[in-house]
Amino acid sequence: MSLRQMEYFLTVVEEASFTRAAELLHVTQPALSHQIKALERSVGGALLERLPRGVRLTPMGRAFRPHAELAVRSAAQARRAARAAAGAEGGELHVAAVHSLAVGVLPDVFARWRAAHPRVLLHLHEYATSEALEEQIERGTADLAVGPAPDGWPGTVVPVGEEDIVLVVPFDDRFAGRATVTLPELADRPWVRCAMEPVVHGERFLDWACGRAGFTPRTAVFTEHTSTAVRMAAAGVGVCAAPAHLVRDAVGGGCVVLTPDPAWRRTLAVFSRLPPTGAAERFVDLLRTAWPRPRAPLPAYEDCPEDGSAVA
Repeated sequence: MSLRQMEYFLTVVEEASFTRAAELLHVTQPALSHQIKALERSVGGALLERLPRGVRLTPMGRAFRPHAELAVRSAAQARRAARAAAGAEGGELHVAAVHSLAVGVLPDVFARWRAAHPRVLLHLHEYATSEALEEQIERGTADLAVGPAPDGWPGTVVPVGEEDIVLVVPFDDRFAGRATVTLPELADRPWVRCAMEPVVHGERFLDWACGRAGFTPRTAVFTEHTSTAVRMAAAGVGVCAAPAHLVRDAVGGGCVVLTPDPAWRRTLAVFSRLPPTGAAERFVDLLRTAWPRPRAPLPAYEDCPEDGSAVA
């Protein structure tokens, strides 16, 4: 079994066609088929079922695929790490992040990185939830992940900042003249919710927090993206809870931002399967400089007190 055979296998799976895979790999179709058959012999069974139109994974192929993906991605990461250790300024850096950070924080960071390291190509992988982000990093999709600090992560975790969650209302809202609001004061209000809302103790965060405050939030609109939810709230559809950095980019000054009392915060971190080296290590240093570190470790949403608030 070779790394090349695993790369060939994954390309056939992704393209669902030996013909298209051979074209992408710049090999003949007979040569590709020969390598796949050799791989199947080495694992002791068929990985792909050949169909009249395309291919599909066998049960053995489904079990084999995630391990092949990890092996291929780990090899790519190893090449990048070796180049970085040798002082090579070229190459690539793959960064994964939850969508809200990719939109609200990373553009400025990437701009600073490009100014300092113009020959290093950046690849950004975005995910809707922290759960999806952690799963993909475990599978070797990227060199680094930027998101909420994960619990029990087996690799490297470097806290880089904190995320404040704020409440968005329109200019004519009855709370528009205030800076803070308690959650029970919003019991009668409609909410704009987002599919990217974190899950806490098996519940969506807002359901969990409002339940501890003695009420069930009434959802007016459910959106796919946080930035959309923020714009809906600014237009008066309902109250929205969103990261402060994303609110600024989504609507600028076109809304009123309220701070929950007590405040809602969570620690953000860079994490990876292996200790960052070379370009990855320099990127972590840049993040820590651009994004002041928390004064002290902050609890995640999961650690909110039973009254539905979060520790400031």
